[in-house]
Amino acid sequence: MKVVVIEEYGNNDVVQYVEVERPEPKAGEVLVKVLGAGVNPVDWKIRDGAGQRMGMTLPIRLGGEIAGTVEQVGDGVRHIEVGEAVFGMVKSGGFAEYAIAKASELVRKPTSLDFISAAAVPLASLTAWQAMFDLAQLSGGQKILITSSSGGVGSMAVQLAKSKSAHVTGMASGRNEDFVRSLGVDEFVNYEKQAFDEVVKDMDVVFDTVGGDTFQKAFRTLKKGGCLVTSVAFPKDEAQKYGVRVERVVCKPNAEELTAIRELVDAGKVKAHVTTVLPLAEVKQALALSASGRTRGKIVLQVAA
Repeated sequence: MKVVVIEEYGNNDVVQYVEVERPEPKAGEVLVKVLGAGVNPVDWKIRDGAGQRMGMTLPIRLGGEIAGTVEQVGDGVRHIEVGEAVFGMVKSGGFAEYAIAKASELVRKPTSLDFISAAAVPLASLTAWQAMFDLAQLSGGQKILITSSSGGVGSMAVQLAKSKSAHVTGMASGRNEDFVRSLGVDEFVNYEKQAFDEVVKDMDVVFDTVGGDTFQKAFRTLKKGGCLVTSVAFPKDEAQKYGVRVERVVCKPNAEELTAIRELVDAGKVKAHVTTVLPLAEVKQALALSASGRTRGKIVLQVAA
């Protein structure tokens, strides 16, 4: 089978598309025939060297979210059957024709989505869910600023926050305004024309996926006792200065939360926004596009059926 692997850290030159033997699932695992694999910033960050900081060991098979059909089940797996359509996160090896996953971390694919769209959901939606609801404790009627509302995680965050009846301010560039407004934001901020920290005030929650100056300025938009949660920055002692709480989200597989997200998808309250679909063999192009930081929605690799 074909798989995407790196044997050293570096730029796209280290990314290999190679033939390997198909793995066998161990107890509690399933083998998934991958039909779609979502591309995320963590993939090229691992390639660049973050894999070492994350405790991964070379060689590393890239790819962390998939949708496909169950090809084989390991010992002890009872709740998933061969042939079932599933989606979810995998520890590694999602950019492949077949991938091993923990059976406990996969759930049935949304019936309303094809495999390509389903592959765009797990990591982005779980990151947003865990940031806003688990860490920041966002609830109905509260005000949240989402600093990159047009990206894969941000666009999911807007929809999930609205599903909980939060008041959402979305921030993006002017070219993405129509897209972000279509997601259901209550207010829109064009960061190219407005200093967002001067016009956005009294937020209960800020969810930041940008980092850098945006992360630092976001503290000024919070009310006292509010919460800033980030997926990219490494908070230090900023929170005490502003009288707020700061958290860093690290997405973890969670079947219960992914099931709740699937129900929202099938109810039409959350939609997957896939803007680029590339064949698995063009993984380098997909990684470069993701690293450019100018994508809207998600990039998905299509694996031949």
